[in-house]
Amino acid sequence: MKNLIVIREAEQSDHTFIFELSPNLAEVAKLEWHTDDVVIKMQDDYISEMLAEASQPNATFIAEINNVRLGFIHVRTHKDEISCEICGTIPLLAVSPKSQGLGVGKALIQYAENWVKELGCRLLHLEVFANNKKAKGFYENLGFKSETIHMIKPI
Repeated sequence: MKNLIVIREAEQSDHTFIFELSPNLAEVAKLEWHTDDVVIKMQDDYISEMLAEASQPNATFIAEINNVRLGFIHVRTHKDEISCEICGTIPLLAVSPKSQGLGVGKALIQYAENWVKELGCRLLHLEVFANNKKAKGFYENLGFKSETIHMIKPI
């Protein structure tokens, strides 16, 4: 019998697990013009910000099999920069390295899609570091399209 991925809302006791994935998120960013310590601090601060109370609808979900945590996703609403309508956005998605390739990320994305649909949103945004080609391919396979490119140049 195949183990099923269960997705549930994150609890305070999940925060340690979420922060344990922070170095993996920082590593795939590949921001060579910053030190590793700076990138990890940025990622930790961003996770803290996402887990804090917010005025807009938001949620963090945990994926697990047999009570073993495999990954998480954070989803919230924001105003679309083009249409000004309220839409969903995924600022964080992480799957533990040993759990990649098991469909965990896809299941988390689908859960987030359903969450924003229930709020009446018709769009779901996300951002990915340009150097993270693996993630970009993953998102494109799920139907995400690039509309904007954010570029940076160290000077």
